Amino acid sequence: MSALLQVGAAVPTTPKDLVMNAGTETHVVLAILVVLSLVSWAIMLGVGRELSRSLRLATAFAREVERASRLSAAGEVSKHSSPNAAQRLLVRALQFVGDVGPSRPHTSFSDDPVMPLSPTAAASRVETLRLVLDAEALSERDRLGRFLPWLATIGSASPLIGLLGTVLGIITAFLGIATRGSGNLAAVAPGVAAALIATAAALAVAIPATFGYNILANRLNRLDNLLEGFGTTIIAMLVREGRV
Repeated sequence: MSALLQVGAAVPTTPKDLVMNAGTETHVVLAILVVLSLVSWAIMLGVGRELSRSLRLATAFAREVERASRLSAAGEVSKHSSPNAAQRLLVRALQFVGDVGPSRPHTSFSDDPVMPLSPTAAASRVETLRLVLDAEALSERDRLGRFLPWLATIGSASPLIGLLGTVLGIITAFLGIATRGSGNLAAVAPGVAAALIATAAALAVAIPATFGYNILANRLNRLDNLLEGFGTTIIAMLVREGRV
């Protein structure tokens, strides 16, 4: 009877007991998963906050520029607004216009006025400006989304790491049973349950990371679409004023 009580006292009854009594390989896997979980939550909170702020500021700036009647008014809006992705897009467009000059003179007092560009040259300049703005928008997207691949990797790799820990734990449990020569359910269940803790921990890491990646990728796509539409607005404004 005393032997049975000792055996019963040694059997883990809570998840904490399972973790404490698990093998070394399970502890190593759990430590890796804890690190991955901390990294994923840091990325989700940091990138999420930065994306939300960038999207809010860019949306407000784009609306103010769209209400401006001329490019000079949009430039004044840019000077007094907080730095944001849409503002940098406008500044890049103004730099391009300053480098290439206007497509046609507004006024001319010389005897030999500058002739406006041909339709082909004007279209080529507009297309070049479009490529410049697309490159600037892509740079903003890469800067804001530089940590998202890590989040996707954690979401996809964590279940495999947990499965590895479970398999190694089960192998160790069965080897221990073979060594002791006891194969009843009471001897098998604790080792298997301790090994399955790794899979449960892996899912607890992977599920939030996958949700976080999809939410942040959606916000990044919204910002990308906003910058694309804002770039079209800038080009239309420049063409209307004869700047390109």
